[in-house]
Amino acid sequence: MKNTALTDIHIKEGAKMVPFAGYNMPVQYAGINAEHETVRNGVGVFDVSHMGEFILKGDKALDLIQQVTSNDASKLYDGKVQYSCLPNKDGGIVDDLLVYRMDDKTYMLVVNASNIEKDWNWIAGFNTFGVDMKNISDRTSLLAIQGPKAAEALQSLTDIDLASMEYYTFKKGVFAGVDNVVVSATGYTGAGGFEIYFDNENAEKIWTAIFEAGKAFGIKPIGLGARDTLRLEMGFCLYGNDIDDATSPLEAGLGWVTKFSKEFTNSAALQQQKAEGVKRKLVGFEMIDRGIPRHDYPIVDAEGNVIGKVTSGTQSPSLQKAIGMGYVKTEFAKEGTEIYISIRDNKIKAKIVKPPFNK
Repeated sequence: MKNTALTDIHIKEGAKMVPFAGYNMPVQYAGINAEHETVRNGVGVFDVSHMGEFILKGDKALDLIQQVTSNDASKLYDGKVQYSCLPNKDGGIVDDLLVYRMDDKTYMLVVNASNIEKDWNWIAGFNTFGVDMKNISDRTSLLAIQGPKAAEALQSLTDIDLASMEYYTFKKGVFAGVDNVVVSATGYTGAGGFEIYFDNENAEKIWTAIFEAGKAFGIKPIGLGARDTLRLEMGFCLYGNDIDDATSPLEAGLGWVTKFSKEFTNSAALQQQKAEGVKRKLVGFEMIDRGIPRHDYPIVDAEGNVIGKVTSGTQSPSLQKAIGMGYVKTEFAKEGTEIYISIRDNKIKAKIVKPPFNK
């Protein structure tokens, strides 16, 4: 099992550590609900250094990205970030990812920890363009500083004007006295904030500086448990749960990152699927009766017929009710439709709602 550059600090801080995507990761410190509230209302720090980073460089770097991703990366400009998918050849998704345009010949791709090797091999398999590919995952640390107080808490550490940064843009500069740090106005919580990328050797220095600067704002370390409840309240997909090799981006509601203005892997088949309509859809739902939906629980209709399955579910700390996402047959996907979650052979009533759950 791999460690991040900050694993020893998490253990010293009393974090409960768990194996996640091949890494030893903090799942919680003070408790998931308390950490969730810290991020929603204040500011918290996630160590997400397990994520993967690839640098693609060369005259044809954009051509390779356009071939393997579903979104239109030609719309990017220097300092802009884009959410996208790597479609496979069978209608499913190899991974979802972020594409960063550093300059017109240099891009950084940020991929899920569990898919680093798979994604690398997939992209390399299409690299007939002579693009120079570097996997910098093992030497790169990534912290997500999330919450409405993030800009204020971090501003003393950098000359970059954090409050004026637009969502899904990034800047490179000096941060906490360290040069060449990528500061990105992105995140997976819906609470605002930043993600910062830097070399492992600077991890302890930057971590310490962030907590010193954020002390007056009640900054706290946050584990992966609260990261999951925060992303689920926003209806953000988690690879391996809500999307995978067998789910189409169109079924998953990711038509907005599937641009048929260009050709990409399997684009003709996906375009046909769009024209014909999908047979199932990823939906959000909230529980009406008591019960917490969990991954793989069957979704049934009033007669008890299976119409789909739960992909993610939790008790929402912000809403004080149970929420979830799952695939259902398209005819049951309309907002307001009553469905049932089969929990230990009991039919527990729920209704379809449109994410984000936390408006």
